[in-house]
Amino acid sequence: MLKKDIRIAYKKKREQLSDAEIEEKSLTIANQVLELSIWDYSFFHLFLSIQHLKEINTEFILHILSGKDKNIVVAKTDFSNLAMKHFLLTDSTPLKINKYGIPEPTDGIEISDQQIQVVFIPLLAFDEKGNRIGYGKGFYDRFLNECKKDVVKIGLSFFEAIEHIEDTNANDIPLDYCVTPEKVYQFS
Repeated sequence: MLKKDIRIAYKKKREQLSDAEIEEKSLTIANQVLELSIWDYSFFHLFLSIQHLKEINTEFILHILSGKDKNIVVAKTDFSNLAMKHFLLTDSTPLKINKYGIPEPTDGIEISDQQIQVVFIPLLAFDEKGNRIGYGKGFYDRFLNECKKDVVKIGLSFFEAIEHIEDTNANDIPLDYCVTPEKVYQFS
């Protein structure tokens, strides 16, 4: 299937999930994250969920990272140049929901892309080779290009892998892992 068709199909699949299913699957995904061998790292980039798009509730992962005393980094998006800035999430970091429904820091301690060691990535779907489909703006591909080459890329998905995304290109950065309620996929 092509990205645009997969994007449409998986948005519909996600819309059909109830709030209770989202919470249950999000908690299961967070528990699966505990099984990954990533806990020696210090700087973890986590997306904050867009509720009206029925994204995975990352609050459970946030609590795990906080409990393990990790540095949690969150993004602020700039839609004029499709880039992100990254800020350390602390108790005093002010957050505001932007016009797209994305909770973002309004200010704080800026963190460089090069400091980030693990990135949790939102997605709509992914394939068996670790290719992912997001919303199509390329924010994460641009961001990951600025990170160190060995940054650990972890997708989070309510759904299992599809066989193949036909129209991947050289700008698409594949995942190292994808965590679903059913299993953890590892890609080479």
